[in-house]
Amino acid sequence: MGLVLERIQTGGLAQLSYVIGDDAAGVGAVIDPRRDVDVYLSTLRDRRLRLAHIIETHIHADFVSGAHELSARTGADIAGGDGDYAFKLRRLHEGDRIGLGGASLHVLHTPGHTPEHVSLLAFDSNQGDQAFGVFTGDTLFNMDVGRPDLVGHGTEKKLAADLYHSLFHKLLPLGDRIEVFPCHGAGSACGKSIGDRLQSTIGNERLFNPALQDRSQSAFVAWLLSGMPEPPAHYARLKNLNAAGAPIRGGVPPVPPLPPAELQRRQTGGTTILDCRSILAFGGGHIPGALNVALRPEFPTWAGRVLDPEIGVAVVVEDVHDLEAVAAHLFRIGIDKVEGYLHDGMTSWQNAGLALARTPQWTVHELDARRRDADVLVLDVRTEEEWQRGHVPGARHIFVPHLARQADKLARDKCIVTYCGTGYRASIAASLLQRHGFAHVANVPGSWTAWRAAGLPVEN
Repeated sequence: MGLVLERIQTGGLAQLSYVIGDDAAGVGAVIDPRRDVDVYLSTLRDRRLRLAHIIETHIHADFVSGAHELSARTGADIAGGDGDYAFKLRRLHEGDRIGLGGASLHVLHTPGHTPEHVSLLAFDSNQGDQAFGVFTGDTLFNMDVGRPDLVGHGTEKKLAADLYHSLFHKLLPLGDRIEVFPCHGAGSACGKSIGDRLQSTIGNERLFNPALQDRSQSAFVAWLLSGMPEPPAHYARLKNLNAAGAPIRGGVPPVPPLPPAELQRRQTGGTTILDCRSILAFGGGHIPGALNVALRPEFPTWAGRVLDPEIGVAVVVEDVHDLEAVAAHLFRIGIDKVEGYLHDGMTSWQNAGLALARTPQWTVHELDARRRDADVLVLDVRTEEEWQRGHVPGARHIFVPHLARQADKLARDKCIVTYCGTGYRASIAASLLQRHGFAHVANVPGSWTAWRAAGLPVEN
């Protein structure tokens, strides 16, 4: 009996949160909770812990915090760094201590990813008086560090310099044996390229993390800010939401079934149809005007990029069992106006005799054979960095999130063929173009991965 430490991993967001406490004392804390909080309540109940503290390492930008949901359910207080929170919370400062029976957390102010960011040194009285680990939030990851450009307002260089100090003067001096418990794993856009390990040590990161090489502060700032990928546009919205305090919903709301006629009526009234089926299923037949964001690990990030939270959404799924995951993902990124799902899927739509749209799927060999045709426009929708490393000869480039506002620059009398890294983002792009009235659009499954595997020509 003693220390309890449970990691909660949230797929799609690549987000990591924690339950820590002392089951002998029956008291615990949750660090960086996601919005659907039943998983924490279940863990606390199973480990016989009373939730005393909800701790935010920083104001999150990539998901809706569950701090208020947890507080409303349990009465526990919320604690966080001394930042731009617009609600009452316990403000944490360097040196503050949070007692949890035989366990305790000691606060380090570690700005850089955000100004108010704190890390939490973890102690267990059964293992001496030295810290055994540190909850680093978005300051330090496996093989990466937090990006300093999400706050905006021209603060990137200042925050990058702050991050250097947090890493080299606060975290690294803790010693190589200290375990590192970050807020994200691989797949999160809160770093440049986060590694695969969900837990690390200061020693491992000192040896292998490229951000922790021996550099001056100015060299670190220049290195960190060079080649930084574009932040997802919805991050600013989520950061503002979390700073204000997310509204309490009581959990993921149920998503009701909608018959085809009702879904069509809602679409006519402005509801967005979000088709979560695979890119090949979508290509074979879909509701005209639907957006395709397939239910894969990337789903939350891309749904956040293309959906307007002020506009209602109705979803189409391959199998009704997918609905639970889709609803949870949308809830976690603050898409709350989910009106329903297409009852019995596309089978009910086609049986109702309603219109179907298609997106032709070209192999890379078809693309290579036709890319020089006068009536074909090849469109690369990857990031600028991917484009610079090599692309299909003669292609044009527009990154997917910019496509809606740049669509008018594309010729409507041509067949626009979209490609990305694997076809996932290209299918999103193709559906966006079709939604904007482009009549001749095709997608390339496999995309750049298949192009390179086939040994086809590359332009740099």
